[in-house]
Amino acid sequence: MTVKVRVRRLTPDAQIPKAAKRGDVAFDLYSMIDHELKPGERFAVPTGIALEIPEGYEGQVRPRSGLALKEGISVLNTPGTIDSGYRGEIKTIIINLGETSFKITKGMRISQLAIRPVPEVQFIEVEELSSTERGGGGFGSTGV
Repeated sequence: MTVKVRVRRLTPDAQIPKAAKRGDVAFDLYSMIDHELKPGERFAVPTGIALEIPEGYEGQVRPRSGLALKEGISVLNTPGTIDSGYRGEIKTIIINLGETSFKITKGMRISQLAIRPVPEVQFIEVEELSSTERGGGGFGSTGV
């Protein structure tokens, strides 16, 4: 199944998302600016593109594993959600969890975009829920 996502360049030098390798499940997003990200700093990196994601799908902005492992750079609200009705510029909210400053350069692969189906959901209020083995056991209830 092919999902067609329309892309609008907001500046002529913006890059269209693309997979690094055939079969990849996410597509690289690219920085439109240079910025020095200090340790602990949060920053919204512009990508210079806007998307038209089809109804019934969402976009998910995710960290790049290499930046996370090697540099301590992550997407702060991972995954960042892009609703199908949003038409503004796609930005990546990143954070530097490392101990040294990190230099973002224009054209750098800064994050990844995944397109995922979203089911139609209807919430139904009830007096009781069915029982399960776990029940109301919360965080850590199955062990560490």
